[in-house]
Amino acid sequence: MDAEAVKAAYRRWANVYDVVFGGISRFGRLRAVEAVNGLPGTDVLEVGVGTGLALPHYRAEKQITGIDLSADMLAKARERVQRDKLTNVNGLLEMDAEDTKFEDSSFDIAVAMFVASVVPHPRQLLHELKRVVRPGGYILFVNHFLAPGGVRGAVEHALGRASHSLGWHPDFAMESLLPAEDIRRAFIQPVPPLGLFTLVTLENLPA
Repeated sequence: MDAEAVKAAYRRWANVYDVVFGGISRFGRLRAVEAVNGLPGTDVLEVGVGTGLALPHYRAEKQITGIDLSADMLAKARERVQRDKLTNVNGLLEMDAEDTKFEDSSFDIAVAMFVASVVPHPRQLLHELKRVVRPGGYILFVNHFLAPGGVRGAVEHALGRASHSLGWHPDFAMESLLPAEDIRRAFIQPVPPLGLFTLVTLENLPA
């Protein structure tokens, strides 16, 4: 999907996102934040911050910058920051995750929650996160990835035709995001209880 299709989809979802998707995504979101909280470093980029559902769960010492392509979702996130008095959120910026405006090595950690199957060019997303995270830092993805086969895989392939309406790709394969060498060295964890989402942790190696 292109950027305008993503914006249009999430303009429709903004007011109901927390109700419709908050519960479904809760386990993956909390597992990703738990992983971030346990990693060294303080400067964290949350890619696809959305309505800010994850923001209250970071440790206070983590300094969070959130970006999202949807102004409507960001407005909800800013309301959450004010309501919950989240003083460790440094900024919430409307920005394309595939082409951010940050300097090289700006962050210790980048975490992309439910974003990889939304962006038009997943490999460009990966390249950009490798650029803005310092060497030795970490890049995390929590996402739904296509099942290798079976009934679930068939259903996901069928749902792929509705990607534009849904705002994400149900038939998104991990290989669309990560090259084989990154898959081999990544720490990959299915997220309970149903394993619909997967947490991927990748150390950012020096170029």
